[in-house]
Amino acid sequence: MVASSIAPAPVRVPQHDRVAIFQARGLTKTYHMGEVDVHALQGVDLDLYEGEFVVILGPSGSGKSTLLNILGGLDAPTSGAVHFRDHDLVAADDRALTRYRREHVGFVFQFYNLIPSLTARENVALVTEIASNPMRPEDALDLVGLSNRLDHFPAQLSGGEQQRVAIARAVAKRPDVLLCDEPTGALDADTGRLVLRTLETVNREVGTSTAIITHNAVIAAMGDRVLRMTSGRISQEQRNARRANVDDLSW
Repeated sequence: MVASSIAPAPVRVPQHDRVAIFQARGLTKTYHMGEVDVHALQGVDLDLYEGEFVVILGPSGSGKSTLLNILGGLDAPTSGAVHFRDHDLVAADDRALTRYRREHVGFVFQFYNLIPSLTARENVALVTEIASNPMRPEDALDLVGLSNRLDHFPAQLSGGEQQRVAIARAVAKRPDVLLCDEPTGALDADTGRLVLRTLETVNREVGTSTAIITHNAVIAAMGDRVLRMTSGRISQEQRNARRANVDDLSW
């Protein structure tokens, strides 16, 4: 169970006088598959704001993961512009992108990517040892409700606990933004809610701007803002007047 200090998210109205930390304009991405061109992104314009919680919805092949990878500096667009604050991610070379990812971005993926031979504490320490202003691994694991599992190996943890270790590892370096690619995709509904509650806690208590991509439309209710992607484009934007409590979500 998550520690009792993790309270339900407060109901709030998005504050759009916040600073836009991401600005993307006219993003395209084309993959060449033999004689076929796959247009993964087709002219995406996007702003993401400081401290907000954004859910990006869409079916497989809609461009969600491609967009997230470009924002995270893992991939480059075919054309267009994308800035993180004063960082031009299109003009940046590999060394600058590595520094950007290390200093500013935390990633959470569907699969946990923990090192089996290391404990939860040691998996998190892999990040804190190279970060400039990290949390202690123990504090990061306490934030996600795993202070009693510090010295357990991944094989001794449930799927939800492993995902929470992955979240602790991502947030331990105090990133400005947390990018999550289907973080509940491999989990059942009850475990998925635990993970979403953890992400909500990080957003609220650490102030980390958080973007979740998912095909699960139910998750949209917990975001400040919802972006729907279709065929490589943002087809709809919705601002939630009230953020749903994670415990009220069911799928």
